Amino acid sequence: MGERILVGRIGAAHGVRGEVKVKPFTEDPATLARLGPLETGDGRKLAIAGIRPQGDGFVARITGVADRNAAEALRNLDLFVDRAALPAIEAEDEFYYADLVGLAAVTVDGTALGRVVAIQDFGAGDLVEIEPPGGGTTRFLPFTRAIVPVVDIAGGRIVVAPPEESEARPEDEDEGEDPGATDEGPAP
Repeated sequence: MGERILVGRIGAAHGVRGEVKVKPFTEDPATLARLGPLETGDGRKLAIAGIRPQGDGFVARITGVADRNAAEALRNLDLFVDRAALPAIEAEDEFYYADLVGLAAVTVDGTALGRVVAIQDFGAGDLVEIEPPGGGTTRFLPFTRAIVPVVDIAGGRIVVAPPEESEARPEDEDEGEDPGATDEGPAP
């Protein structure tokens, strides 16, 4: 395979007939079934025979998986596809997140912030992860049009308008104590 793109993750078994819960990382969950065989992180090939909404998520049937035990054996497997198998993007303002990895990140005034190492979603929305020039601790910024107003894949960069920095309030050493208390006891 060429460059592999993560397109989904298998969750728990669903029922007794081999179905699994699946978290698609595609705009349209049905795309998982149209991409053809998917590859797991350990190199196995799996084909999604069908996918349907179920509650807040999706349930998939995988070719050759017919019982709960076989479905449970697939739990927590990531599903990848070769980048070349993804459909071409036609709209100018659309892109695959994988195409952002490696792009330079610069501020509106052209100051280098580093390079994009990932687009993450920890449940509260997408974040762009930027590694500073020369390495070091990465920085996470909301991946919104307000914070990342320009994505220029052809130019090899994203433009970032970072929010103003704020500092957490230092923890009060006496937090939780009665402010009027003295060594002799509580305030009257």
